[in-house]
Amino acid sequence: MARTLYVGNLPWGTTEDELAQAFSQHAQVVSARIITDRETGRSRGFGFVEVADQDAEQAVESMNGTQLGGRDIIVNEARPRQNKY
Repeated sequence: MARTLYVGNLPWGTTEDELAQAFSQHAQVVSARIITDRETGRSRGFGFVEVADQDAEQAVESMNGTQLGGRDIIVNEARPRQNKY
C-alpha cells in the first residue's frame, strides 16, 4: 500500500523529479506530482508525494519544515478530496 503526503510552500520552479528525489532520501517514493494552474500551466506551489505505507510517518517527520529550493516546505498526510457540492 501507499500513502499520499501533501507538500506545500514549494518553490515555483520545483519539478516532479526534484520533489521525488528529495523524498527518496527518507522514504520509498511511488510517485510525485506538482499541481499546476489549468489556464497558465504554472505551478500552484503545492504537490503530492505517494510513499510506501511504512515510510509515511518517517517522511513527514523528516521533511516537514526542511528547506527545498530555499523555502521551508510543509509536509503532512493528505486528506481525502472534498467535493465542492
